Amino acid sequence: MASKLPPLSSLRVFEAAARHGSFTRASKELGMTQAAVSYQMKILEERVGTPLFLRKPRQVSLTETGERIAPVVTEAFELLRAAFVMAEDASHNLLSITTVTTFATNFLAERLGNFQILHDDLAVRLDTSMSVVDFSREDFDLGIRSGDGQWQGVETHLLIPAKFSPMLSPDLAQSVGGIKKPSDLLKLPLIDASDPWWKLWFDSMGVQSEGLHGNKRSRMGIQMLEARAAEAGQGVAILTPDFYRDSLKRGSLIQPFDDVCHDEGRGYWLVYPKARRNMPKIKKFRDWLLNEVKEHCNQ
Repeated sequence: MASKLPPLSSLRVFEAAARHGSFTRASKELGMTQAAVSYQMKILEERVGTPLFLRKPRQVSLTETGERIAPVVTEAFELLRAAFVMAEDASHNLLSITTVTTFATNFLAERLGNFQILHDDLAVRLDTSMSVVDFSREDFDLGIRSGDGQWQGVETHLLIPAKFSPMLSPDLAQSVGGIKKPSDLLKLPLIDASDPWWKLWFDSMGVQSEGLHGNKRSRMGIQMLEARAAEAGQGVAILTPDFYRDSLKRGSLIQPFDDVCHDEGRGYWLVYPKARRNMPKIKKFRDWLLNEVKEHCNQ
């Protein structure tokens, strides 16, 4: 049966005392009393079964056994110190972000390189997921979520409110002679007609929407996919215009009406644990992202 290691606390004291050649200096380094150092050495020597130090009036010196094991113990502690330095450096220099796919694709991806140029000391790891991450259990520094902002234990910053309006490809619009009034959209397949945003938008336009469920329906669950389907002429998507300005400029999508609805209280939020609000890397990303969103919304 393999023998158990001596207590780590005793080994730590032995390493310091062997390095200094003094119980007094070891006690100062470790923040312990000299009596506590002597006690830990007594525990270790009883475990080993032989003295490790020769006690002299004003100093201590290693015995033959102590001389043999001291370099090995010192090397072991140096490896431990190095491992934790590496871990601390990695933690400080790696920014882990979890984000919903739509925000990552339509906003973050094209701007993240600028953040890394500004902060070349940080490496960024981006993970896209629809799940709500538990920061206490998963290795992420911050996240971007969609919802109402009501999540416990995290700081929240509203980035982009949930605004929406129908969009479609120009060719699909021309297939019914153009979209001149909101009810013309009912001539076309709606991408995910069960999405509650559709009813909110049609109601705001004074259009009876009972017939929505009679339209061809395809459920994708992610705005990015619905936008791509709309660009391909597969139907009309209900989208957040802030994310598709480039598509509108290119003409791959058109927004036939300026009318935009709001899903009150909902949107895309930057979130991170409250206890980490002052971490330098989180402050850097928070300040940068909030400024990027402000500039985008002012365009």
